[in-house]
Amino acid sequence: MNYLVIELQTNEEGQTSNIVTSYNDINQAESKYYTVLAAAAISNVKKHAAVLLDAEGGFIRSDGYEH
Repeated sequence: MNYLVIELQTNEEGQTSNIVTSYNDINQAESKYYTVLAAAAISNVKKHAAVLLDAEGGFIRSDGYEH
């Protein structure tokens, strides 16, 4: 099964961008997910979040920060 990590960044003007990365292994996907959150914790971006999904769109987890 494939897994998707989506990084979301929303600036002060409310514009949101995303970066989507695909992984074949859940452990690699979770590693990327937590790497995004580690960066988001100290980011200067107003809202910075990560979402982990399976390839069928099934929700696994999400979290984020608002600065």
